[in-house]
Amino acid sequence: MTKKTKSARLRELIAKGAIMLPGVPNAAMARQVERLGFDAVYVSGAGMANATAGVPDIGLLTLTEVVQLAGYIAKAVKIPAIVDVDTGFGGSENVARTIRDLEAVGLAGCHIEDQEFPKRCGHLSGKSLVDVEEMTEKIKAAVAARRDPDFMIIARTDARAVENFDRTVDRAQQYMEAGADAIFPEALQSEQEFRDFASEIHAPLLANMTEFGKSPLLSFTELAGFGYRMVIFPQSAFRVSMKATEEFLRALKESGTQKEWLDKMQTRKEFYELLDYDPTAEKWLGLSD
Repeated sequence: MTKKTKSARLRELIAKGAIMLPGVPNAAMARQVERLGFDAVYVSGAGMANATAGVPDIGLLTLTEVVQLAGYIAKAVKIPAIVDVDTGFGGSENVARTIRDLEAVGLAGCHIEDQEFPKRCGHLSGKSLVDVEEMTEKIKAAVAARRDPDFMIIARTDARAVENFDRTVDRAQQYMEAGADAIFPEALQSEQEFRDFASEIHAPLLANMTEFGKSPLLSFTELAGFGYRMVIFPQSAFRVSMKATEEFLRALKESGTQKEWLDKMQTRKEFYELLDYDPTAEKWLGLSD
């Protein structure tokens, strides 16, 4: 019997209902997502750039770097992982290579956006879009390049902040006609816009619940009720961990000891359990398929 791919599992999940995808910048955090019972995980492009390279989310990581970092995450867990690949690292030919490389390291899907390169964070001003024809060619190239027909091609449009809501809907419809499996409308600006978009676009939809941005923070239950099938929280865990780290480092500098923080730390035993690591065993076989 053929083993079900993670891509097929992702499609199966969203066919049944909505799923939450916490965002992670690394494989250890992805293991936490899986351990706590989430069905899928999101590999944040901003998270990889911020946490690994210490740079802003403006397309500074290369395809090779993103594939390697996202591949570590995909291989560390059994649940499906989807990844942000910004504008696809170039033209249609580059997008085709991107899809092949992501499939090879175990990703279940990705989203590609219609910004011009260099891109900007989706919730900042000053973005520029490519024309519809260029984006639809990228989508067609992505669809044609995949070897696994279940690998999910998600088209992200940043048109709401650059053009208007109606053009966002129009672009989304054209991206679906080009072969996109799902649509990600970035930076919608009100609860009503989330409702209206879902009523206009009859396809699997992804909602981004990033903090401190242009979109209201709606609950997973609300968005599922509107019809969204994937809800990502791209930087939430990373932001919490960075704030906690800042507080710890400030206390350490002042006191010179970490003793007062032990009850707030993951223990060595807990971390080894997360990694499926038994230090008494002769070898470690913790990588997932």
